[in-house]
Amino acid sequence: MDITLGCICGFVAWFLIRYLYTGFYIIDQNQRAVITTLGRAERLRDATTLELPIAGGLKEDEKERYVYPQVHVVQPGFYWKWPWQEVHRVSIATATMNMAFDPDEPAANNGGTILEAVTKDQLNIGLTGQIRYGVSEANLYAYLFGVKRPISHVMGYFVSVLRERIANFESPPIPYTAAAGEPAAVGGEVSFGVSINDLRKNLRDLNEHMDQECRTSVARYGMVLDASLITGINPPPEVESALAAINTAHNQVSSDISLAQAAADQKIVQSKRAVEIETLRAQAEIEPLERMATQLELLKKRGSGVLQAYVRNVRMSLFGRSERAFVEVES
Repeated sequence: MDITLGCICGFVAWFLIRYLYTGFYIIDQNQRAVITTLGRAERLRDATTLELPIAGGLKEDEKERYVYPQVHVVQPGFYWKWPWQEVHRVSIATATMNMAFDPDEPAANNGGTILEAVTKDQLNIGLTGQIRYGVSEANLYAYLFGVKRPISHVMGYFVSVLRERIANFESPPIPYTAAAGEPAAVGGEVSFGVSINDLRKNLRDLNEHMDQECRTSVARYGMVLDASLITGINPPPEVESALAAINTAHNQVSSDISLAQAAADQKIVQSKRAVEIETLRAQAEIEPLERMATQLELLKKRGSGVLQAYVRNVRMSLFGRSERAFVEVES
């Protein structure tokens, strides 16, 4: 009897410790969790991620593939679960990683330091930079149960988009506006071709393009690519000296073009000023004559005697300033 009672008490104690005491768990501030009951995540009715703003960037055919149920997300705190439930914790803290890092093959890309890509003019270049990423609380189902290794999918997607952009990159044309009086056909767009120089000059546009293209990673894999920062675009060593010479020549040509345009603009401005000055001089000479004609017309309207008196006064004024006068006398 004592042995039976001891076994029962031992079983009860083991059950309490194994399934009740160990059922308590804590979720930290930088963590979120999803509870599964017999392997099934606790869902929010029939809601899917297509109803969330994160699916706005997906195409129509992608919406059929990347549709995930919305699940109940456990917030930070102290909780308890049943023995047949399991807690899946994830960290939502933002992390930084080298853009050349390969999660499946760490030794690839020169040990995860330089990512190679090919430009449109068949130049093999090396890219360096960082990306910031994190787990999306809005799509934990895709991160935990949608794909086996989300970081591998995200990095593969990022690298493929970046290489596609490098391979098809074209420098935006430089706008040129025809000067005043210049034929419209002269004005247009100036472009200097595709090369590593164009990529370096448009590095900001390249980073912005990558940020926009990777916004759908939340709906695809449950991970947020917060920002990508490409810091370096390096050519192969064998062509670096040639590129330096090309840069020098290009800078010289650009300097000459800028000086020529500045000189032309200066001459145009001077010509405009000269025309304005001559116009003002002509107006200054015409203005007294117009006023005199108006005054004479008013005098004439008041009577012929007034006009004769005005003419006599003008003559007297002229005679007063003259040293010698020739008067015609009728014989």
